[in-house]
Amino acid sequence: MPHPVDVHVGKRIRHRRWLVGMTQQQLAQSVGIKFQQIQKYETGANRVSASRLWDIADALDVEVSFFFEGLDHENGDKEVGDMIPADLLGDKEALDLIRSYYAIPENQRRRLFDLARVLSDVA
Repeated sequence: MPHPVDVHVGKRIRHRRWLVGMTQQQLAQSVGIKFQQIQKYETGANRVSASRLWDIADALDVEVSFFFEGLDHENGDKEVGDMIPADLLGDKEALDLIRSYYAIPENQRRRLFDLARVLSDVA
């Protein structure tokens, strides 16, 4: 049975890879391994070594600490607030929304953000 930390790190690899629009094959090639190994990392079936995680972080343009963000030391799936699930990046709709949000020009994105804040205050 995979360790919960390995599963969490794998999910973060998968979500970041998806967010930047990279395939498993592309990530595997950039770190010098087979894509099947990336599949095993992403499911938590195989543990990622420190040096390999370093290479993956470099390929995905994030800090190594990114893969541990949101990890709850006591309860792996604990809610992180009243309305935000701990595994927000596990929601494909949320990831689509984030990707679309960053595709909007910055000045319009700022206005959309302000609108979203106003709407959430009303709800």
